[in-house]
Amino acid sequence: MSGVIEVVRVELLSEYGLFLAKIATVVVAIAVVAVLIVNLTQRKRQRGELRVTRLSDQYKEMREEMSAALLDDHQQKQWQKARKKKLKLEAKAAKAKAKAGEADEKGKSRVYVLDFKGSMDAGEVNALREEITAVLTVAKPQDQVIVRLESPGGVVHGYGLAASQLQRLRDRQIPLTVAVDKVAASGGYMMACVADKIVAAPFAIIGSIGVVAQIPNFNRFLKGKEIDIELHTAGQFKRTLTLLGENTEEGRQKFRESLNETHDLFKGFVSQMRPGLDIEKVATGEHWYGTQALENGLIDAIGTSDELLLGLLEDHEVIGIRYQQRKKLMERFTGSATESIDHLLMRWWQRGQKPLM
Repeated sequence: MSGVIEVVRVELLSEYGLFLAKIATVVVAIAVVAVLIVNLTQRKRQRGELRVTRLSDQYKEMREEMSAALLDDHQQKQWQKARKKKLKLEAKAAKAKAKAGEADEKGKSRVYVLDFKGSMDAGEVNALREEITAVLTVAKPQDQVIVRLESPGGVVHGYGLAASQLQRLRDRQIPLTVAVDKVAASGGYMMACVADKIVAAPFAIIGSIGVVAQIPNFNRFLKGKEIDIELHTAGQFKRTLTLLGENTEEGRQKFRESLNETHDLFKGFVSQMRPGLDIEKVATGEHWYGTQALENGLIDAIGTSDELLLGLLEDHEVIGIRYQQRKKLMERFTGSATESIDHLLMRWWQRGQKPLM
């Protein structure tokens, strides 16, 4: 009898194990399908999206709301009635034009507003190139572009590419204005000087036309711990300075030569963009505040981006352009960490250190 019971137990365990295996297989299959769906969705969304905001309408609504708020109750009721009637007539006219196949042209030239808040690696250039491409597909000769720029600089190749993207507007003879409210230094100024006009706030930080690089060396520490480092290169100057190996005076000299060559390229670029500038006077790596920058010819006018846009609202249609890349799930976590580091570096620089380049 006990033998029969034991056989039954074995069969039950076997069937239960087979059942669990089936469940696990189904769960894994569902997970695989879910991952495939997510990947396909992310691939479709990888290109990101372009967001267009009619800033003229926003400012107009703000002005109307403020005007209404200053009226008494009776006047507000009359104003609301008149406004509803006006909106109804405008909507009816637009519908009639659309039905007739007519373009809804307001007869005003357009001002396209782009924002560039640069980090050390100038990663924002990916969005900038999309925004500029979008503008170039529709811009007319009478239109213009304003870039609200904020950057203390960063890697040379990143900001060189960002400046080249702005150069595309200049090559197409589309008037470009750069507005600096806080800082456009080093690589940030490399971008700004491409513009036909630079407007900066009175205490905005401008300039820092220089190049800086630093690298720690742990060779003496490692020698003290009896740790040898071997570095093999093909090419005399494949590696000039190293983190762990022993640096030579020849390598240091070559490293300084490379910095000076980069600085010369930087100065040449600024001189080409702003030929009236005394480049030797301003290319010392120093930075200036807005009013000082105006005296030195680094900018063309004093003012904030808000004043600049408000002055264009009456005669122009002001449109904000922003390209936003959809991030993958992992990038959302790593991206937030990167942004935190950038913010810390920005604060460190703002406390008196030189901008990175």
